[in-house]
Amino acid sequence: MDNPFQSYLTQLNQAAKVLKLDQQIIDQLAVPKRLVELNFPVKLDNGKIKIFKGFRSQFNNALGPYKGGIRFHSDVHRDEVIALSAWMTIKCAVADLPFGGGKGGVIVDPKKLSTKELKRLSQAYIRTLADFVGQDLDVPAPDVNTNPQIMAWMLAEYEKVKQIKEPGMLTGKPVSAGGSQGRTEATGLGGFFILRELLKMLKLKPPLTIAIQGFGNVGYWLADVAHQDGFKIVALSDSQGGIYNPDGLEPQKVLQHKQKTGSVINYSGSKKISNEKLLELKVDILVPAALENVINKSNAAKIKAKVVLELANGPVTPDADKILDKKGIVFVPDVLANSGGVTTSWLEWVQNKSGKYWPKPTVFKKLDTKMVKAFKDIWQESKKQRVNLRKAAYIVAIKRISRAMKK
Repeated sequence: MDNPFQSYLTQLNQAAKVLKLDQQIIDQLAVPKRLVELNFPVKLDNGKIKIFKGFRSQFNNALGPYKGGIRFHSDVHRDEVIALSAWMTIKCAVADLPFGGGKGGVIVDPKKLSTKELKRLSQAYIRTLADFVGQDLDVPAPDVNTNPQIMAWMLAEYEKVKQIKEPGMLTGKPVSAGGSQGRTEATGLGGFFILRELLKMLKLKPPLTIAIQGFGNVGYWLADVAHQDGFKIVALSDSQGGIYNPDGLEPQKVLQHKQKTGSVINYSGSKKISNEKLLELKVDILVPAALENVINKSNAAKIKAKVVLELANGPVTPDADKILDKKGIVFVPDVLANSGGVTTSWLEWVQNKSGKYWPKPTVFKKLDTKMVKAFKDIWQESKKQRVNLRKAAYIVAIKRISRAMKK
């Protein structure tokens, strides 16, 4: 398993070398500014009190308030939240948002809790963290096993503790609680905007084929928008396995099948394919939208796509990067490709702070403009430095962060 923080440090040092950064800046970007460890009591349905452990890593706030999700998972640990908060620092800077990077988590298996226990856990976590978050300090959001309902519970508890109305203290809320229109589609749609711009630069013309590993929310929205735009979706998969049809699949119909049966497999007119084999298909565009480290040194040489669009977090290992590079495969790094989610979180925050709320088409138009600008900045840097898009993204991000730190 590749250590995500080690990957971050490697990219940091490579960018620092290109930018000739002061060692003092590098040292500050190698550690979180603050790590909050929490132990908080929660009353269970049986009347017993259980102590839960949680974290909030606030990595860097040179560009603005810390920003990043809260996850509820039994594998949450200190090093993981630090690594993810470092990566959020880069992602927000790549998207040119006025945010730094943060990440939080609670060690818990939420499936073992009742709805009432989950609500009390959410309230207790944010209550204990209340002095360390706020719309101008640290703005959490949903992540693994957390959702708009949990955000609504947290916001209500925070406002009760602080005795203020502050909808901008977290994002990813239900629309009825001050959330933004279009948040559900945002990550997949943002990925599509980036893909569209890249294909213009590569002069790749339709019809083009796409294989997507991971048919969750992000994979579905990318597939749906791309299909409507004339791309041929030839393969889709979920945790149970995948389906392949060289003549193309209809994402909306596949989604209906998945909702009925629990998986994309056995979809009529398709051939069953493994998740591993999906990655090796001869397609124009490959989209890993599920798990980390799926393209690694053992299979990178077998990748036949012209473009890899990373919609999952860290789906390509540093070893695989080098192999894809040598093969001339263009890969769009996760920090750019999947930044549509955090960009729409920023739009939600702006709406909360201004008190103006936009309809979905307005949100999508603003998202499109922001994603196009982020792509162009990184494309130009990659041409200027003669490096791949991942290195260019880190150079652009660290340049922005270090400039703000020096100021």
